[in-house]
Amino acid sequence: MLTKHKNRSIAAILAFSGTLTISGLHKFYLGQPFWGILYVLLSWTPIPKVASAIEGVWYLAQDEEAFDRNFNLGKSTAKVSQQVSNQVESIANALRELDALRQDGLISEYEFEQKRRQMLDQIS
Repeated sequence: MLTKHKNRSIAAILAFSGTLTISGLHKFYLGQPFWGILYVLLSWTPIPKVASAIEGVWYLAQDEEAFDRNFNLGKSTAKVSQQVSNQVESIANALRELDALRQDGLISEYEFEQKRRQMLDQIS
């Protein structure tokens, strides 16, 4: 299943809106449809409205790292983009070194192309 990065502020806004309108929207947003349905089914009682308010405060009280750990499988977008950037940079450096070997005549054009394709396939 494709999972998108969940935003802490949006989750809090949806939770707080559940105190005034339909409760449980934040649960659907966070990928917890069972709890979302339960909140909607209990909407005739004050229980989901109170729970939504408490959860909205809880989302805002957490820092981004704790929220990511709880709702984004521990992955923050900053960490993932930094990892990809580091991977691309290291492969670019390796390609420069490989090209230098080719230019110095230490490897053939065929060997260079094979290694280059292997390195570029690593970027995902």
